[in-house]
Amino acid sequence: MSVLNRRRFVKTAVVAGATFSVAPAVGRAGVSANEKVGACVVGVNGRGSSHIGGWLSDARTEVRAIVEVDEDVAEKRASEIEKSQGRRPAVYSDMRKAFESTDIDIVSTATPNHWHALTGIWAMQAGKDAYVEKPVCHNIMEGRAMIAAARKYGRMCQVGTQCRSSNAVQQAVDFIAAGGIGICTFARGLCYKRRKSINPLGDYEIPSNVDYNLWCGPATYTDPKHTRQRFHYDWHWQRHYGNGDLGNQGPHQTDIARWGLGIDTHPSTILTYGGRLGYQAERNDPNYVDAGDTGNTEVSIYNYGDKCIVFETRGLSVDDSADEELNKLFQSTSGNKIGVVFYGSEGYVVQKGYRHCIAYDKDMNVIQEFTGGGDHFGNFIDACQSRKVEDLNADVRDGHLSAGVSHLGNISYYMGEENHVNVEALSVALENVVSQDDNQATLQRTIKHLQQSDVDLEMYPVSLGPKLEFDPERELFTNNPAANQYLSREYRKGFECPSADNV
Repeated sequence: MSVLNRRRFVKTAVVAGATFSVAPAVGRAGVSANEKVGACVVGVNGRGSSHIGGWLSDARTEVRAIVEVDEDVAEKRASEIEKSQGRRPAVYSDMRKAFESTDIDIVSTATPNHWHALTGIWAMQAGKDAYVEKPVCHNIMEGRAMIAAARKYGRMCQVGTQCRSSNAVQQAVDFIAAGGIGICTFARGLCYKRRKSINPLGDYEIPSNVDYNLWCGPATYTDPKHTRQRFHYDWHWQRHYGNGDLGNQGPHQTDIARWGLGIDTHPSTILTYGGRLGYQAERNDPNYVDAGDTGNTEVSIYNYGDKCIVFETRGLSVDDSADEELNKLFQSTSGNKIGVVFYGSEGYVVQKGYRHCIAYDKDMNVIQEFTGGGDHFGNFIDACQSRKVEDLNADVRDGHLSAGVSHLGNISYYMGEENHVNVEALSVALENVVSQDDNQATLQRTIKHLQQSDVDLEMYPVSLGPKLEFDPERELFTNNPAANQYLSREYRKGFECPSADNV
């Protein structure tokens, strides 16, 4: 039976809540409400610094350990933490050693994506509650395993989709649910965000201060070189480690889209078209090969029966990249457009940022604005103390469903990466794709964007992925068995992510 069965989830949560009521306030035996919650942050180079800040700013928590495979970064962060809280955290390169400590109650992780699920599972198996950045998993199988681990070990598992704790977004979702824009069954997520080339594909030395074996973890170990010029961060655009912007920015917006539409399952059909395009023109070199292999321009269409989500990714120039309607809704003609548009029978709601949403009538007059942020880290600690899954604003199950939108869209792209089609053929193909969007209008807007970026669509045509049919309960593709290989990955010995049945 699927771990996504809603009835079973609710039953499990109720039973777990009853069990947890006699458990200590947080995972460590004997901890009291007056004691500090001991935090361990895994991966502190980028987003992890925000995790550290979140725990340092909460009077209930103390950072007692950090895990970082870059020795220079680890020492720098440890010194910063010591200066702030007066106690130097223990420093580890191997998280498994850190998780043995009885001083640690919660683990938060901001590692590269390929480590997210295994970090969370190991932490929960060690009796720690876990806060895991988005996407909560690198593939569908890992998400199933994360849910199973949280329920089996009775752990709180919060996902870093911070908009779930935003007052502005909460109010906007309530407004939609109350019929504020009439009947609403369609939402569009946007990641119009400039992403420059990550430089040529090549063989680059691994930084001497990095434990590369532990950096690779579940992924293939390639020694002694890696393939991108900037070691940190640019892994996002290599599918072996990251998930592109569809899986980087995307889970924030797809999560809001699902939430606002009341969708509590995976899509039943998925189709993506796009490519990694435009960098040849930017470099004035027709033979230029960028080190990334995820799409920088994608349109993904997700059908949920009577509801629909479309997600658009654009990494080239975002100046004047939208049509008149989107420019009006976002109140901007140029620059990044990151957010969600809900299309109702009586108007629109636009999520423009973490702290700002706007409702419009059908004539695009502003009828209401929603503002205010929230404390996602604090909400996690609240739930760790209450021991109630329902107190989490972003439980792992929601994180899995929202990450799954990105994973399924990327799978369609990967399956069709070599299926290059001209604009006319793409237009004809989209006529047969059921969607609540105007598929042709979205295509023309996308083609215009590429042409404005000087993409030669005859030399570098768009790729068209297959329309994939997906069983949301069994979490398997039903019309394309070859696509099922992308639901998991091959794991390195010693770093295997367990299945949902074996956590």
